[in-house]
Amino acid sequence: MRYYPVSLDIQGRACLVVGGGQVGSRKVGALLACGARVTVVSPQATETIANLAQQGRITWKQRAYRSTDQQGTFLVIGATNDEALNQRIHDDAEQAGRLCNIADQPQRCNFVLPSVVRQGNLTIAISTSGQSPAFAKYMRRQLQAQFGPEYGRFLDLMGALRRRLLAEAHAPEAHKPIFERLIDEGLLALIRQDDHPKIDALLARVVGPDVTYAGLMADDAVDDRHLPPKE
Repeated sequence: MRYYPVSLDIQGRACLVVGGGQVGSRKVGALLACGARVTVVSPQATETIANLAQQGRITWKQRAYRSTDQQGTFLVIGATNDEALNQRIHDDAEQAGRLCNIADQPQRCNFVLPSVVRQGNLTIAISTSGQSPAFAKYMRRQLQAQFGPEYGRFLDLMGALRRRLLAEAHAPEAHKPIFERLIDEGLLALIRQDDHPKIDALLARVVGPDVTYAGLMADDAVDDRHLPPKE
């Protein structure tokens, strides 16, 4: 296996995209969705990139790439159709030990981007190690049909319950049987059916009579309001 699977936390980290075309726009959108601080370097850019820059959501340096653009960045993405420029971006990143991806050129990457299915906090990544991006996209479509939005709601509920149990000073090792029983007794299917009475009955049976779906979700919403805003 050549690639080591990993999920990167780029919240608040400086990321650079070189290239302002459609590919660059997609890369920028994905980085922003994960909370990155994004800078784009490109003489021209799509309307999407221009609007994001105007809104202050990204920085757009409207000029040609310079090696110094990589200073202070955590991750670099090259999204140009200039072979010499792509090689230079790669070389600059390698020299500095930075994470670097050149779109559609795995030989110039020290990491590759998988095809991703997201449902809330559920992330499923599909990689063919750069051998067939088309097949990775096919697999993503298959998995999107299989894993619906109920998986995101399920994880929201499980996360809210976990935080509540931790707040009540339960030992973490005591949580595992509770969560396993909820899974084994069909909590996911009940969430798919949006059957709140049966969800509450299951929670009462496994966790306690004072635990309800609405209560957990309300507690979770309060917790989210106390988190720092995403950039």
